[in-house]
Amino acid sequence: MTKNDKYQRLIDVAGPVSRETFQDLQAFESMFRTWASRINLAAPSTLDDIWNRHILDSAQLVPLAPGALRWLDLGSGGGFPGLVLAFLLKERPGGRIDLVESNRKKAGFLQAVTGQFSLPARIHACRIDGKISGLEEPEVVTARALAPLPLLLELASPWLSAGARGFLHKGRDYRQEIQESSLQWQYDLVEHRSRLDADSVILEITGLKRRQR
Repeated sequence: MTKNDKYQRLIDVAGPVSRETFQDLQAFESMFRTWASRINLAAPSTLDDIWNRHILDSAQLVPLAPGALRWLDLGSGGGFPGLVLAFLLKERPGGRIDLVESNRKKAGFLQAVTGQFSLPARIHACRIDGKISGLEEPEVVTARALAPLPLLLELASPWLSAGARGFLHKGRDYRQEIQESSLQWQYDLVEHRSRLDADSVILEITGLKRRQR
């Protein structure tokens, strides 16, 4: 894929993106490969196609919340979707994102990228279910490849129950996860088909409430 092809595909998925941001994302891709050779940042089987499998898959969230400025990414891992969102939020005045990652090596990578590219991101090297200091109330909560939906809703409930929207990446078994989660939770749901994978969806969740027993 040529650079122009990669840039056009990014615009197709994320909407208008400057050349500068595209170049930064390419530099991030290179940095990711270097770090991934030393620490486990993503499944090895996906490293041959980081641009599509991870970067574009993350970038597709941006058009779903065009006015949102305060984002929170849970279990950020190697930075997907959190770091990719941070690059794209640089183009929104006031846009910022908090990334929560308990693994110290991965949190170190997130911090290194944030510093190198002056991203509007803060890294919280702690557990999601612990106290996250200095966290503003987010408008949007994201998570990718973190946990089954029932547990994921439990982890995100402090923010989703307070009015934030959730955008959660899910794979082919998402319908079963929705059914299982409905035993514990009530919520409004919109399914967005993935722009990158026919078997995947982005679940948009609002109005989260725990079911009364």
